[in-house]
Amino acid sequence: MTKSTLLEKYPVHTLQIAKDETSFTTVNEFVTYYKAKIEAHPIATYIAEFDHYAHTSSIGGAINENILSAKAVIFCFGSQIPNTKILAARPRSFAIVEHKNEFVVEFMEAPNEKLQVVMQDWTKEIVSN
Repeated sequence: MTKSTLLEKYPVHTLQIAKDETSFTTVNEFVTYYKAKIEAHPIATYIAEFDHYAHTSSIGGAINENILSAKAVIFCFGSQIPNTKILAARPRSFAIVEHKNEFVVEFMEAPNEKLQVVMQDWTKEIVSN
């Protein structure tokens, strides 16, 4: 898993998974996996699945030719509201993209370090599944 900065300010974690490194064969299988992890977590709440590829296609938007499918799993870990600004960092999402030979999972860094580790662990487990 790598960490990079998007647009010079957003910390993003990325895991590129060759299709032969996981038993998952579709983006929908990743969505199902993450939804189950979120629903089993004591404070996480599943919110929605967003088909970014379908949305962008429907409005005639540009899509990188290497992207075959792109969805986001939207959820929230929020167990407290210590200030108004924390709401701007929520909810969280996992972006799942399919390319010809790999899947890419990306998510923005969580403000809570312990929950960031949970997101990383869930994502790393995909390689062994």
